[in-house]
Amino acid sequence: MAVSVKLDDDLRERIQSLAESKQRSAHWIMREAIRGYVEREEARRQFDEDTLASWKHYQETGLHLTGEEVFAWMETWGTDEETDAPPCHT
Repeated sequence: MAVSVKLDDDLRERIQSLAESKQRSAHWIMREAIRGYVEREEARRQFDEDTLASWKHYQETGLHLTGEEVFAWMETWGTDEETDAPPCHT
């Protein structure tokens, strides 16, 4: 699919300068920039959806961990005493 994007002169020059410094085409630079943007936005959207689902689950069940419980668990990560996640409670 061919797509046309209008760029101002300054941005076009900046892209061309990056392309030359990386020994890539301006097309490659723009494609990678768009790919990175789309991936970040998709991840942000997924995070938002997961957050809303978690909030809904909490409202329905009341199950939770306190911040203190989570931080205590995280302190064990990467140590010989690493533990599993504590059980949720109401």
